[in-house]
Amino acid sequence: MDALTALADAEPTSYWLADAARPEPLPALVGAVDCDLAVVGGGYSGLWTALLAKERDPSLDVVLVEADRVGGAASGRNGGFCAASITHGLGNGLDRWPAEIGTLERLGRENLDAIQAAVARYGIDCDFERTGEMHVATEPYQVAELTAEAAAAEKLGHQPILMTAEEARSSVASPTYAGALWDKDGAAMVHPAKLAWGLRDACLSLGVRIHERTPVRSLTAAGPGLRLRTPYGGISARKVALGTGVFPPLLKRLKHYLIPVYDYALMTEPLSAAQLASIGWADRQGIGDSANQFHYYRLSADNRILWGGYDAIYHYGNGIGPDLERRPETFSLLARHFFETFPQLEGLRFSHAWGGVIDTCSRFCAFYGTAYNGRLAYAAGYTGLGVGATRFGADVMLDLLSGKETERTRLEMVRSKPLPFPPEPARYLGVQLTRRSLAAADRNAGRRNLWLRTLDKVGLGFDS
Repeated sequence: MDALTALADAEPTSYWLADAARPEPLPALVGAVDCDLAVVGGGYSGLWTALLAKERDPSLDVVLVEADRVGGAASGRNGGFCAASITHGLGNGLDRWPAEIGTLERLGRENLDAIQAAVARYGIDCDFERTGEMHVATEPYQVAELTAEAAAAEKLGHQPILMTAEEARSSVASPTYAGALWDKDGAAMVHPAKLAWGLRDACLSLGVRIHERTPVRSLTAAGPGLRLRTPYGGISARKVALGTGVFPPLLKRLKHYLIPVYDYALMTEPLSAAQLASIGWADRQGIGDSANQFHYYRLSADNRILWGGYDAIYHYGNGIGPDLERRPETFSLLARHFFETFPQLEGLRFSHAWGGVIDTCSRFCAFYGTAYNGRLAYAAGYTGLGVGATRFGADVMLDLLSGKETERTRLEMVRSKPLPFPPEPARYLGVQLTRRSLAAADRNAGRRNLWLRTLDKVGLGFDS
């Protein structure tokens, strides 16, 4: 059976969001309401912000509004890698904030510990498995890069496991592996939509008022607070936390720093016992390869394989729309790569194929800020690594809204901004040139051409 045949029955929707456990939507906001804190966005960023706000001060009146369904965008479409890193990996953090990297790594590990504790405390059934992540080399030159990363991690007190090709293949049987680096404690695998739904329930249990199918049409100053206009009413809030990701921002300044990039994923049918035995994977760790155009993959609770990444697509003019979530040429490419990685699974079929939009910024990890004289805070730009880092971002937003200096707000990472993207058509041309250059580097033992070296020099840092 060829790769295209394996896609013949794939549902064009997120496997996670198709789960029968998806809750019914909460009513839209009707009429005018007042609150202490209005949270805009019902993904991880908004949900964590509302939950942590109530944990900090149970008397706070918090209202959360979501334009569609809670967890319906990036939070319900990702791979479910809940990583400790808040800098999009150790390498990116070292390149940008070497003086702070020890603190950033510690805060990231503490943040993941806090997520695990919250999952247990609120009884969130999201298939949480802290099995870590294994970065695999699929080309010989990548082994040296993993070795250097292992040394850097050890200096920071981590205990990564550097694996030979034979050891990596013994753990997960793929003929493509030339070596691996396994961080056994630095990531958890989760059912991402169930995590969002569980956070929704936790918020409700603490008294957060949540309204789904309630887009915010405008945001304006109103006396000592802010006014949010919605289709059937509005909110008057003392303070606002903005967690809308890459969708058209209520704060116009954000559009210069964000671009929407579509990422795509496949989910297989459940593996039989024999198929699972043929690949091993007894430790159930998440896996990502070390190319610039990389794949990420993991096992679900019912022993399906999620296979995503590689073909990140930007559409001219910051294009976003439901039609862009289906890209047959990318699905066929991913399917072919899947069977190259696991040839022993020939005959396995894909049950779901979908896409989703990522809020991408030029430094690859979140940036933060305030507006309206400190009455509004925002966090955005997670670039595909927001399952865990959004909780840290929520804490940062609440710190900023409090007006009090904290360890988090003193960080250069929090006080600085990424470089903005140029306007169109330079934006589109630059992204396309970068994609071609990254692909060329993957074919050329990682050697970066003049364009990529120039980006490195000015701090744009396109390396994944």
